[in-house]
Amino acid sequence: MTSICEKITNQMNELYECSLVNDAVRIRTPYLYPDGDYIDIFLKERQNTYTLTDFGETLRWLKMQTTSQYRSNRQDAILQDICQTHNIELYRGMLLTRTSVNSSLGADITRIAQAALRVSDIWFTQKTRAFESIQSEVSELLETNKIPFDQGEKYIGRSGRSRKVDFHARHPKRSSLIYVLSTGSRASANSRVNNVLASWYDLNHLKTGIEPLRFISLFDDTVDVWTPDNMSILEDLSDIAYWSQPEELIELLAA
Repeated sequence: MTSICEKITNQMNELYECSLVNDAVRIRTPYLYPDGDYIDIFLKERQNTYTLTDFGETLRWLKMQTTSQYRSNRQDAILQDICQTHNIELYRGMLLTRTSVNSSLGADITRIAQAALRVSDIWFTQKTRAFESIQSEVSELLETNKIPFDQGEKYIGRSGRSRKVDFHARHPKRSSLIYVLSTGSRASANSRVNNVLASWYDLNHLKTGIEPLRFISLFDDTVDVWTPDNMSILEDLSDIAYWSQPEELIELLAA
């Protein structure tokens, strides 16, 4: 195993770290999952053949970013395309490739690491699709209740920064600004809350004046990613609404 680490060191730069873990060699690559964790590739030798694999860590990581138990057909198609492009085999949830002991390990390690990176990027398609879906549903709810609204309006905050708000609902009794908090990932939930908190604080001057605006933070609680702290952080600067209770959102807009 020591000779393999020396071979890897000779073929690749110092950004790749090599260590022995049980009966495999762990290669820590400079590539990162979207949450900042390093992508590790493991090497096992058998009968003059090297097997390189992620031991299923990439798909395990992807599954942890969503509450859905299964991948969609589109996600499976993307996964298969990635494997074909990088000549990687998908076996029991593991990305793997086999190579001769006489081959260039550097190129093979880079190939499977890049495949793992692309597979982890499927998370971005999940995140975007979930957000676009809830936006469409909120639009439909407002239209059904005959509440005029605009989407994506920009307001200048006290900091001088432009803030883009998801919805400006114009009820006859009072207008409201709405931020929709939706994500399928616990890893990004806190980040989304912090971004909305910063926007509400920066736009706080709009809550006073001749025509004060109501601030509403609308949580998509149909996915179990939010904590009580997420709600309490925003309730001092905005009213809290839940997508599972649309009738209460409408009552809040009309209050």
